Amino acid sequence: MRAEEMSAVVDDAPTRERVATSILEHGPSTAADLARRLGLTPAAVRRHLDVLLADGVVAQRQPRATTGRGRGRPAKVFMITDAGRDTFAHAYDDLAVDALGFLAETAGDGAVVEFAARRLRGLTEKYRPLVDAAPVDERPRVLAEALSADGFAASAGTTPAGAQICQHHCPVAHVAAEFPQLCEAETAMFAELLGSHVQRLATIAHGDGVCTTHLPHPPSQATGPTTERVSS
Repeated sequence: MRAEEMSAVVDDAPTRERVATSILEHGPSTAADLARRLGLTPAAVRRHLDVLLADGVVAQRQPRATTGRGRGRPAKVFMITDAGRDTFAHAYDDLAVDALGFLAETAGDGAVVEFAARRLRGLTEKYRPLVDAAPVDERPRVLAEALSADGFAASAGTTPAGAQICQHHCPVAHVAAEFPQLCEAETAMFAELLGSHVQRLATIAHGDGVCTTHLPHPPSQATGPTTERVSS
């Protein structure tokens, strides 16, 4: 490889990381989405995506069919792979899995449930003043912003059926894949903070591209905080 080509590869690395990070934070994206968010040309984005595809950091899929689509080939959607997530910082390692496994064997599954709940008590108390101070209809957004500040790359949106909180990154995804009690405790935390029935629709730990939590509209009319996990 010539010297100028090697320099171009090195110079491209930070931009390629921005592309991958944008997909991680915003979820599955088209090249046009990425170009708009990052201020790059579509051609430049596609060049970076080609490298990320070859490295296994991202994968591509056809977008879900929607009504009213115009003519022409639909744009491909790019999403972060499990290997891609591994390139970002994670708050887990083999020791955590081994430790929880030992806890389950010696003290039973109830001890793992208690550990998971205790782990989130600090976050619950940290987020509670922020959520309580916000208007009811703004609380999902405020909670998503707080989660993002702690590394969950979260966003909030609305659907005809209610609000949704999406987490595009989970620092403990690999541990939660073996110990779903971590996901269940987090769902319970959302229900407690938002004072609403909460339904977990998808999780990264179970192989989904994003953790999605549904909050029926309007939260203020809910009878009390309950949780529900939808089977994959």
